[in-house]
Amino acid sequence: MPQVAFPCRPGLSCRMEPAPSGVRLVVREAIQTLSSSEDGGHIFSTLESLKRYLSEMEPPALPREKEEFASAHFSPVLRCLASRLSPAWLELLPDGRLEELWASFFLEGPADQAFLVLMETIEGTAGPSFRLMKMARLLARFLREGRLAVLMEVQCRQQTQPGFPLLRETLLGKVVALPDHLGNRLQRENLAEFFPQNYFRLLGEEVVRVLQAVADSLQGGLDSSVSFVAQVLGKACVHGRQQEMLGVLVPRLAALTQGSYLHQRVCWRLVEQVPDRAMEAVLTGLVEAAPGPEVLSRLLGNLVVKNKKAQFVMTRKLLFLQSRLTTPMLQSLLGYLAMDSQRRPLLLQVLKELLETWGSSSAIRHTPLPQQRHVSKAVLICLAHLREPELRDSRDELLASMMAGVKCRLDSSLPPVRCLGMVVAEVISARIHPEGPPLKFQYEEDELSLELLALASPQPAGNGASEAGISLAPATAEPPAETPTEIVDGGGPEAQLAGSDSELDSDDEFVPYDMSGDRELKSSKAPAYVRDCVEALTTSEDVERWEAALRALEGLVYRSPTATREVSVELAKVLLHLEEKTCVVGFAGLRQRALVAVTVTDPARVADYLTSQFYALNYSLRQRMDILDVLTLAAQELSRPGCLGRAPQPGSPSPNTQCLPAAAASQPGSAVTSDWRVVVEERIRSKTRRISKGGPRQGPAGGPSRFSSVAGHFFFPLLQHFDRPVVTFDLLGDDQLVLGRLTHTLGALMYLAVNTTVAVAMGKALLEFVWALRFHVDAYVRQGLLSAVSSVLLSVPAARLLEDLLDELLEAQSWLAGKCRPRLCVCVCGAAPAGWAWTSWLGAGPLIWGARPSRGHPEARGGPGVGNPVPGSCCGRCGILQGRRGKTPPSTNGLRSEKATRTALQAQSPSLRLTWGTFCHLAPPICVLFIFKTFM
Repeated sequence: MPQVAFPCRPGLSCRMEPAPSGVRLVVREAIQTLSSSEDGGHIFSTLESLKRYLSEMEPPALPREKEEFASAHFSPVLRCLASRLSPAWLELLPDGRLEELWASFFLEGPADQAFLVLMETIEGTAGPSFRLMKMARLLARFLREGRLAVLMEVQCRQQTQPGFPLLRETLLGKVVALPDHLGNRLQRENLAEFFPQNYFRLLGEEVVRVLQAVADSLQGGLDSSVSFVAQVLGKACVHGRQQEMLGVLVPRLAALTQGSYLHQRVCWRLVEQVPDRAMEAVLTGLVEAAPGPEVLSRLLGNLVVKNKKAQFVMTRKLLFLQSRLTTPMLQSLLGYLAMDSQRRPLLLQVLKELLETWGSSSAIRHTPLPQQRHVSKAVLICLAHLREPELRDSRDELLASMMAGVKCRLDSSLPPVRCLGMVVAEVISARIHPEGPPLKFQYEEDELSLELLALASPQPAGNGASEAGISLAPATAEPPAETPTEIVDGGGPEAQLAGSDSELDSDDEFVPYDMSGDRELKSSKAPAYVRDCVEALTTSEDVERWEAALRALEGLVYRSPTATREVSVELAKVLLHLEEKTCVVGFAGLRQRALVAVTVTDPARVADYLTSQFYALNYSLRQRMDILDVLTLAAQELSRPGCLGRAPQPGSPSPNTQCLPAAAASQPGSAVTSDWRVVVEERIRSKTRRISKGGPRQGPAGGPSRFSSVAGHFFFPLLQHFDRPVVTFDLLGDDQLVLGRLTHTLGALMYLAVNTTVAVAMGKALLEFVWALRFHVDAYVRQGLLSAVSSVLLSVPAARLLEDLLDELLEAQSWLAGKCRPRLCVCVCGAAPAGWAWTSWLGAGPLIWGARPSRGHPEARGGPGVGNPVPGSCCGRCGILQGRRGKTPPSTNGLRSEKATRTALQAQSPSLRLTWGTFCHLAPPICVLFIFKTFM
C-alpha cells in the first residue's frame, strides 16, 4: 500500500520523528529476543545476526552499518549479554558454543566499550557469584589477547580528532586502577593477572606495542598521538609502579631507539606529553631504570632544555633534595647532561650549585651523612665530565666554594665528613688549578675514598655493555687479565711451550726452609734502663737506637717503677712531643702505650702534667686529643683489679690486654708453672665423693682500685678552663671536635670512678658542665653529654643523688625531656597534697620520691608504672611517707645503693609501692642503660 503524506494545517507546525534505521530496528529486536527468549537455537541465530556487524560474515554488513553499530548500539548489546549471564543460560546450547559466541562480542568489538562494560559489570555485581567470576575471567582473557593495546591505539588515533574528554578520563582511571578495583571486588578469589606486579608489567609490554604501532603509522604517513599513552605512563608512575612498568619499557625502547631516529622522536614526544604532576615520578623511574647515559639521552632527548618542570627535577630535586640515587644512577643523570652541547651549560650550573651546597656550613651541620656522600659523588662526576676550558671561566667561584667547604668539613667532629672534605678538595684543586701545587691530605684509604677517587677519573664516551642494558660491573667468572710481567716472560703460546721443558729442572720439589722465626739483625742494642731510653729519644741521631728505645720503653717502665717515678714527668714530656723520625711500623701505638705506662706508674704527677698541658699554648689538636686518650686508657688500667705490678713484655699490643702472673712477667717466654696448692686441691677434689654440692663457682677477682685515690687529678683540671679560649685553641669555637672528645673522656673517667669517695663531687661538677653545653650545635658533643649523664647515674650511689645532686638532676631531667616539668619532685618529706598518695619510684633504692593522684582524684590517669609515670609536687613539710602497700622491689644485683638509708626509709613507711616508671620519665635517653646495669 503506497504511503500517503498528509499536509499540515496552516498555522500549525508539523514535527515528525525520523524513521528508524535498519540497524536500530535489528538491534532493538535482538535485544528483546535475548532478554526474553529461552530457546537456545533462537538466541544463537540472533547473536550470529548481530555478529556480522563486527566481522566478515555472510551476508556482509555495509561499512556505514558497522560504524553505526559500533558507535551507537554496541554498548547496549554488551550490557544485555552481561545481564543474561547465568549457568542455566549458557547451558541452553551444548558444547559451549553459546558461551564462545557470547565471549566473542567482548573480544572482537570496539575495545574501549568492551573494557568499560566489563569493568562496569564487575563493579556492579554484588558479592561473590558466578557472574562476577565469569566476567573476571573474561577480563583476564581480554588482557592476555592484547586488547588493552588495541584500546590505547584507538585512543591515539582518535586524539587527532575532536573527541570526548570525559570518556578518555574514565578510560585512563580504569586502566591504571584496574588492580585496585579487581582486588576490592574479588578479595581472596583474585586472579594472578590482576596482581599489581603482573598487571603493570603487562601494561608496559602493551605500551611498547602501541608505540611501535604509532611509529609504523607515522612511517605510513598517518597522523597519530601518544598523549593518552603518556597519561597512562604518568599515572602509573605516580601510583608507585615505576619499577614494574619501566623495567619492561626501558630495555625494549633502548633496543628500538638504538638504530631508529623515528623511534627516538616517538620516545621524546612521549615524555614531553607526560603531565607536569607526573613528570617527577616518570623521570625518577627512567633514571633508575636506564643502564647508562647513552640510553637516557636517546629516551629523553633535550627534554631538560624544553620543559622547566623536567629541568627542575633533573638538575635540582634529584641532586639536592633526595639521596636515593645510587652511584650508577648519578653517572647516568650527569652523563646525560654532558652528552649534548645544548645541555652542557646546565652541567656547569649544576656543578656550581653543588659546590655551593657542599661548602655550606649549615648544610654540613644539618644534612645527614648519606646526603653529603650523595652531593660529594655528584661533584666529582661533574668534574669528570667537564673540560678544562669550561672550568677556566668559573675557576675563582669554584675555588672559593671549595675552600669554604674544606674549612667547614675539616672542623667537623665526624671522621666520614672530614674524609669527604679531603678527598673532594684534592680532586677539585687538581682539576680547577692543574698548574699550581697539588693539594694533599693524609687520610686512611677506605672503601668510600677509593670509590670517590674512581668517580673523579673521566669515563669512556661509549660503552656497548651499557647500551645493551648489561651491568657495567665485570663478571665474576671472567678470567683475570694477564699482567705485563707475564706477557713479557711468556711472549705468547710459543714461548710458553718452549719454556715447558725448563720447568722439569725447577727446584719446586725441594722443601723450603722455615723462616717464620727469623728476626731482622740490628746493629743497635735495646736500652736496658729507663734513663737510657730518655737519652736515646732526646739526643740520639742513630735511627735504629731511637726505634729500639721506643719499642723497649713500655716494658722497662713496668719492670722498673721506682726508676720511672724519678723521671716520670720528664719522660711524659718527651713522649708527648715525640715526632716520628723515620717510618716506624706502629709508631702511634708504641708512643701511646709508653705514655699510658708512665701514667699508670706515677699517676698523680703525670696526670697533673698532662691536664695542665691540655689547655697550654703551642700544642696541636692531635696532641690534645692524645692527652685525652692517654688519660682514659690510664684510668681504665688503674681501675682494673689485679693489675698491680704488671710487667708486660715489650711490644705488647695494648694496655687493655689480660694481666700476666708475676712469674710470667719476670721470665719472658717461659711457660707459666702451676702453683702446688692448685695441684693438691685438684687431686683432693678428684678423689672426694660428695653427695650434694653445687658446681664450682669462682668469684670475680677483687682488689683495691688505684684510680680511687687519683681520680681527681685526672678529672677536675680538665674542667677548669674549657670556656677560656687561647690563641690557638677555642673549645667553644671552631675546635668542637676536641670538645666532643673531651665530653666523652669526662664521661669515661666518671664511669671509672665508681665506688670512690670523690664520685659525688665529680658527678656534681660534670652535671654543671653538661648544663652549660646542653644546647651545643654539634651532634657529637651532645652525644658526649648524654654519655656523661649516663656515667653520673651509673657511678654515683642512689642515696647520694638524692642528697647532693638534687638540683642538677632536675636540670638534667628538664633538658632530656625537652621541657620543664614543675610538678616533678625528688622528695623525702611528709604527706602528699590533698588527694595525692606518695609513691617511691625506682625500686633499687630511695632515689626518686614523687606523688601521684589517688583513686578518684580528677587528675588520676592510672597508677605509676613503666610507660605511665605521673610526676608529683613537693608537699612542703617533712613527715613520714605514706602510700598503699605494693609489690617488693626487683632484684638489685650489683646496684650501688645505701642499704642503711633504704632500711630506714622503709621502716618509716613499710607500705611503699616501688615501680620503674618515673626513672624512665626522668631521663628517657639513658634509662635503658641504667635499667640494664641494674638487672645485670
